[in-house]
Amino acid sequence: MKHISILVPKGHTSVVNIGGTHQMFSWVNEFFELTGRKAIFDIHLVGIEKRTEQSHGLFTVNPDQLISEVVKTDLIIIPAIHGDFEKNLKNNSEFLPWIVKHYKEGAEIASLCVASFFLAETGLLDGKRCSTHWQFANEFRKKYPEADLRDDKILTESDGIYTSGGAYSFTNLLVYLIEKYAGRDTAVMAAKGFMIDIDRNSQSPFIMFSGQKSHNDQQVLKAQEHIEQHFNAKITVDELCKNIAVSRRTFERRFKKATANTVIEYHQRVKIEAAKKELEKGRKTVNEIMYEVGYADPKAFRDVFRKLTNMTPMDYMNKYGKVMV
Repeated sequence: MKHISILVPKGHTSVVNIGGTHQMFSWVNEFFELTGRKAIFDIHLVGIEKRTEQSHGLFTVNPDQLISEVVKTDLIIIPAIHGDFEKNLKNNSEFLPWIVKHYKEGAEIASLCVASFFLAETGLLDGKRCSTHWQFANEFRKKYPEADLRDDKILTESDGIYTSGGAYSFTNLLVYLIEKYAGRDTAVMAAKGFMIDIDRNSQSPFIMFSGQKSHNDQQVLKAQEHIEQHFNAKITVDELCKNIAVSRRTFERRFKKATANTVIEYHQRVKIEAAKKELEKGRKTVNEIMYEVGYADPKAFRDVFRKLTNMTPMDYMNKYGKVMV
């Protein structure tokens, strides 16, 4: 049997991550037994203390094993931990060497949503593809520049380390792991039973671009504001450089460092975010919106939109637009 360690950290932990993971892996065991096979998962809640009260006071989760009692495990699940990161890190620091030890001994690791921050503290994400909640992508990049963040992805896999995107996308990662350990047929049955889109692999449609402005480069902030105020006009890099009196080479380097985007990418993302908001209202045609946000070529608009959202403008409007009566 595969020993599954679902971690129960101190603090404000995602009880949904903990309970959902336990439920889905338990379902696999039940499914196997109903079809005349032996259960394949030995599932445990693993903590630092036997009684782990959540900081918001709503729940208490009681681990059935302490980390000191786990001799060998095959899969470690790290749920999202919310709130003050430094405080959470201090309160749960005993997990870090334990995670590294078992990974080196052959265990695989799955971090759910913002648990990627905690996992990154072990150094195990350095040089590896990973995901996190799109809302915290810029913060993650600054804090862990050695990790290869793919914030558009629902899930990633790299050398036995798995990560999921934001919120309930953790269920897609669990289905992926079920397929790996129990086979495609079981994964399909689990996806149907829990009503999960088994082949969804991107969180791009859900990303709301609000501009990366947590930096302190005032000249780059001025350029960002100019782009956002005139996004539907033609803007050149030379024009921006002239406005803030900085050489092109220096400006492009500083802009990329501050925003994690090139100037062209930033301009495109602002345009597409404006288009998404109009498509969600459902009051105008795709072509009307295309012209409003500064595109004249339908193919160019569609290609950029698909690149940033993983959907066509029409598909996005059909899925997220208001139904007009």
